[in-house]
Amino acid sequence: MHFLCGSDALGEAQSRGFHVQDFDGQAIDLLLVRRHGIVYAYRNRCPHRGVTLEWQPDRFLDDSASLIQCARHGALFLMESGECVAGPCAGDSLIALNCREDSQGIWLDGSEIE
Repeated sequence: MHFLCGSDALGEAQSRGFHVQDFDGQAIDLLLVRRHGIVYAYRNRCPHRGVTLEWQPDRFLDDSASLIQCARHGALFLMESGECVAGPCAGDSLIALNCREDSQGIWLDGSEIE
């Protein structure tokens, strides 16, 4: 498991970006979102053009803080599944990553960065 942050660093209806390195030293961009107390992790990569999603650091959500939004194309993704529900990649999905939360914080499954 790879430690990302303490639980208090990701509040309800908030998002946060991370850069981690795989075992070959390659950078992996990912994002975390919390909805209804559950943390979801995705690769920070729009399926439409392969660009990162945020408009500013840690800014991945639309104005309602209920959907992940691509800053470049306006595509909207469900926080719970990563499915694109509006925009040029409708029907596609973000790549989900396995994470877990415990009393120490939020962890990314180590197999995700091999």
